[in-house]
Amino acid sequence: MYQRILVATDGSQLSDRAVEHAIALADLTGAELVALRVVPRYPQTYFEGGIALAAAEVRQIEKQWEDEARATVNAVKARAQPRQVKVKPITVKSDLVAEAIIAAAKRHKCDLIVMASHGRRGLKRLLLGSETQQVLTHAHTPVLVLR
Repeated sequence: MYQRILVATDGSQLSDRAVEHAIALADLTGAELVALRVVPRYPQTYFEGGIALAAAEVRQIEKQWEDEARATVNAVKARAQPRQVKVKPITVKSDLVAEAIIAAAKRHKCDLIVMASHGRRGLKRLLLGSETQQVLTHAHTPVLVLR
């Protein structure tokens, strides 16, 4: 049924549940797993009173975030090894998380996107937004959402 499954993770406990489900599903279907973590760019401040960091410090912070992201997707690969599920760990640098997930699914020809949802409602959802909702709304690939 599935040839390639993309699992989006941020390394949180909630996304770990999505990773576990994606590994199990890939194992059942014989699919390859694409483990994705989207890394944001360091925000540049343009507000009065904001503290701007030197370019070298920004590069150091972004490198640290990239290293953490790489460790997260490599951990997915390690978790899948006992089940002999093939995992392609990837990181993408983007401030638009949902768009990056959708683009990665398309680029890697994924049949399914697996991700977690925090299940925010009301004002929190309005203020914080929902990357999962954006993926559900705009992806042409089926999406499995776990809470």
